Amino acid sequence: MTEPAPRPVDIPDRVRRAAHAARDRKALDLRVLQLEKVSDFTDYFLICSGSSDRQVQAIAQSVDARLRERKVRPLHSEGEREGNWVLLDYGDFVVHVFQEDLRAFYALERLWSDAPDVTEEFGEGDLREEELGDAELGEAGSGGEELGGVEAS
Repeated sequence: MTEPAPRPVDIPDRVRRAAHAARDRKALDLRVLQLEKVSDFTDYFLICSGSSDRQVQAIAQSVDARLRERKVRPLHSEGEREGNWVLLDYGDFVVHVFQEDLRAFYALERLWSDAPDVTEEFGEGDLREEELGDAELGEAGSGGEELGGVEAS
């Protein structure tokens, strides 16, 4: 018996889930930049802020947990302990959660100003499970977790 072919990965849906998870923890000034045409290392940046180290940590933990529900985990993460700037690298998209003063200092939106701001495409509407079934989320069905879109056994 042959294994079923992996289903296509819906990267925008994963970014949408991450954005909803961040908003659930009251992330400030959430922005999504589309880097596909200006970068070869990732397709999207999700950038948001928290007003304290605890809120930054809570936002990052919420994003991580929401994506792990769909068996997606980051390829790399850093900054969780300090809570000043948490980076979650999912390969096709990177989540940056900053404290407000550090976000202003590093100004990623200005640095990547050539990248279109597509935040409106990842709006605040309800995320309905029945519309975002497993087939659309890129789960391969083998029970393994995906590392930034690449299934691990």
